[in-house]
Amino acid sequence: MAEGLFFQLNDTVHPLCKMAAMELQDYLRQQNEWTHNFGLNNDGNGAVIGKMFGVLVVRDSQGAVGYLSAFSGKLANGNHHNRFVDPVFDGLKEGGFLNAGMSRLTEINGEIAALMATNAVDNQAAITRLKELRKTHSIALQRRIFEEYNFRNKAGRFKNLVDIFTTQGYKQPPAGAGECAGPKLLQYAFYHQLEPLALAEFWWGLSPKSATWKHGEFYLPCKEKCAPILAHMLSDN
Repeated sequence: MAEGLFFQLNDTVHPLCKMAAMELQDYLRQQNEWTHNFGLNNDGNGAVIGKMFGVLVVRDSQGAVGYLSAFSGKLANGNHHNRFVDPVFDGLKEGGFLNAGMSRLTEINGEIAALMATNAVDNQAAITRLKELRKTHSIALQRRIFEEYNFRNKAGRFKNLVDIFTTQGYKQPPAGAGECAGPKLLQYAFYHQLEPLALAEFWWGLSPKSATWKHGEFYLPCKEKCAPILAHMLSDN
């Protein structure tokens, strides 16, 4: 574990993280740089699109203390916003392999739909081949995405999602791994020679019906997606 790094434990949140979170929450209430419906102004009847945010208190080489902030997944349909660190891998980058791969999947789906609309029975063999191609292409694309998420640890060593999760006994990384706030924050800190001091995450907005997240409450980094990544990132070797 990284020496001195304070994670929130149960209801304990580092005072500096509380101060940083309060400042970030004030910004979320008042900002007009982007629009994201958190479902807070519709009496609970709107779409459930709340989001987890994170703050990481850091110290630079001169001893100055400040904080970084991040959001889970995408915010306002984008990956890059003022006040927030960049994603570990930007799947929305124009001209990237992901867009090309998704376009190819769309083409295959179109070919399947056209054959089924023409004569599904007579075209069954071709449809089956296209469905197998779609499956193979989708699996390969997903693996390449996982391999693009390369996480740097305290010692400067890199591991991608495939290596991280297979080492922990997973067959493959879970969907959405690498998009949580905690790993984004540590990645930025290690790249910019900032010493992480304390980390905390809070939920902002309405919660999915199946979840128990409450607006403004603090939560530990998730075990399923974050624990294996953080174990690597906080390693000294």
